[in-house]
Amino acid sequence: MPHTFQMPQKYVDRMIERLGREHVQETFETERTALVVVDMQNYFLDESQLAGAPVGQTIVDNINRIADVVRKIGGIVVWLQNLAPHDTPNSWNTVHERYTPKKGELRIKSMTPGEWPFELWPTLDVQEEDYRVIKRRYSAFVRGSSDIELILTDNRIENILVCGVATNVCCESTARDAMMLNYRTLMVSDGCATFSDEEHANALTSFYTNFGDVQNTDELCARLEASDRQNVKK
Repeated sequence: MPHTFQMPQKYVDRMIERLGREHVQETFETERTALVVVDMQNYFLDESQLAGAPVGQTIVDNINRIADVVRKIGGIVVWLQNLAPHDTPNSWNTVHERYTPKKGELRIKSMTPGEWPFELWPTLDVQEEDYRVIKRRYSAFVRGSSDIELILTDNRIENILVCGVATNVCCESTARDAMMLNYRTLMVSDGCATFSDEEHANALTSFYTNFGDVQNTDELCARLEASDRQNVKK
């Protein structure tokens, strides 16, 4: 079952008091918008895997829908895949302190290119024109993690829409860092997933109140399409 989430009214009221409206991002410069899809890999979606959160399978249709809209309005789609470098126990030993040696080895093997767990979920609509980026940390924007900033700069991107798994780990880390680097950042509430409704809600609430916007697929796609129509008129 997908996550059930609605932003608590007290946080909406806080935003309205501060900003004067519910959403920071009501309009978009569509050609400067990127959908960044985080780690929708077999390792994170299949129930047989160490980090598998099967609820992630329920957001595939929403991600495909948003990707289609973003392409049509002149934006770009970036698919992130998490890799665990073989020197991870040395270069990022703090993460492997959180695993038994056996499970740490399994984590590295699973997130190695060429292995089935590393591959993107098969029903994702990945197009030839899209970008595929490997990252090496939870956040794609941490120094040395990936080359996503080069892609975004080359495409003059200002707005980032974040979907994927896990809401409260790689999605939230990537979205927060994007905002810190001055991208207008939005997390899609029914385009992200994690292990529990509680973790999902906590991450989205914190992001909305302090870092960026949170919208669902329907309202986001409506705003993107409306912005595109408005941009055409100019």
